[in-house]
Amino acid sequence: MVVVAACQIPAVPGSNDHGHLDAAVREAAARGAGLVVLPELAVCGYAFRTADEARAAAQDLDGPTVALLRALSRELGVVLVCGFAESGAGGEVYNAAVLVEDGGVRLRYRKAHLWGREPEFFRAGDRPPTVVDTAVGRVAVMICYDLEFPEWTRLAALSGADVLAVPANWPLLPRPAGERAIEVVKAQAAAATNRVHVVVADRCGEERGVQWIGGSLICADTGYLLAGPATAADTPAAPVVLTAELDPASARDKALGPHNNALHDRRPELYHPST
Repeated sequence: MVVVAACQIPAVPGSNDHGHLDAAVREAAARGAGLVVLPELAVCGYAFRTADEARAAAQDLDGPTVALLRALSRELGVVLVCGFAESGAGGEVYNAAVLVEDGGVRLRYRKAHLWGREPEFFRAGDRPPTVVDTAVGRVAVMICYDLEFPEWTRLAALSGADVLAVPANWPLLPRPAGERAIEVVKAQAAAATNRVHVVVADRCGEERGVQWIGGSLICADTGYLLAGPATAADTPAAPVVLTAELDPASARDKALGPHNNALHDRRPELYHPST
């Protein structure tokens, strides 16, 4: 069993302030977390106005955000997954995330499915999610909107992921009274359909008029929530560190009772027309 954490923190565009990130990671580690997930574009913020703003916020893997993550991972002995704006070799900018363990970058992932105005600021990634064997299990990383594509989460499951670590910025959109945000429902569906654990770290705090769901959550491979969603309906999203205990190895058993199996029951030879 391992303790995992989803850290819901705010960001101020252009501030490059790592205080919220540092404090949240330390709180999660103090509560026993071995895997800590932070939001999409965790420090630089999401609500860019121009492509020049996005380029100014972008860093490479030697930049201050990844350097801090490496230092925290080494000091606290935790696996960290965090989103940042990445500067590409040719000057392009990617909505990216890193997985850091033992002070080193084990994985750099670039968001493949861009939402809203993101294509104005970012180039889409072109590689499927990769599974990394870590001290806390087999972890795959994807970012926000990626989680809503069943093909993408299934690729991670077929590659052996125990946990999907998902930095996110879920914008607050209208929904019927009393209903859970549909993004939360989709996260639960991805977990249940693929029999994988899902950890989502969402944003909080208003950002240039944009409000966030604040739907950070930890979902078991059964599809049922272990923690979260962090923010109740009609309540402003606030900073919080969610923690829960889960068994990464349980995600390797895809049995659905005595007669069915989430992966073996697939009929991929019939699915080609849909792709």
